[in-house]
Amino acid sequence: MQENTQEKSPIKQRMLLFLAEKGMTQYEFYKNTGVTRGILTQNNGISEDNIARFLAYFKDVSIDWLIAGIGTMFKKDDLPKATPSNQPNNGIPLIPLSAMAGALTDESSILEYECERYIVPAFKGADFLIPIKGNSMYPTYLSGDLVACQKIPLKSLFFQWNKPYVLDTKQGALIKRIKPGSDKDHVLIVSDNNEYDPFELPCSEINAVALVLGLIRME
Repeated sequence: MQENTQEKSPIKQRMLLFLAEKGMTQYEFYKNTGVTRGILTQNNGISEDNIARFLAYFKDVSIDWLIAGIGTMFKKDDLPKATPSNQPNNGIPLIPLSAMAGALTDESSILEYECERYIVPAFKGADFLIPIKGNSMYPTYLSGDLVACQKIPLKSLFFQWNKPYVLDTKQGALIKRIKPGSDKDHVLIVSDNNEYDPFELPCSEINAVALVLGLIRME
């Protein structure tokens, strides 16, 4: 089947988002799936054959999300599961949005906060869970979704471009994708929702950072 000649399709854009969430390079993607090499970077449509190859390889992707942008990118049943911890100080704390900045900076009052804790075997390296607020990261994350996060020391920080991060900034806590800025002193802050324009942020205004490991489902 011939590829449609048009602007880059929303399906391609969502495929690229999914690869970024998985941490898979395009080279690995083409090699493992059999999808036509280079197709994701071309400004045109995508064939049904290539969509079928994508779905056959990534069995955890939501078809509704991939085709129509409805819901979240992962099938609900395939999301990592979180179960409540029965022991104090055991498990990953669920931090309220109002305390997010403190959680990123290891503020003891926050870390000792009487928050709920959960066991999430898929994200053993996570330091905390936080809820998503608003729709700036739609359709990847919906308002109310929970994500697992891992703190990254600023002294050893290097960004994995296009991955989602939690940033503590002068503007407050942000959950966004990070891309290269216009120079080494800035980063580009990008929302998944196209209605929100990207903007540059001085690196000097970043107080703390955590990598978003992934979305979870509560049991």
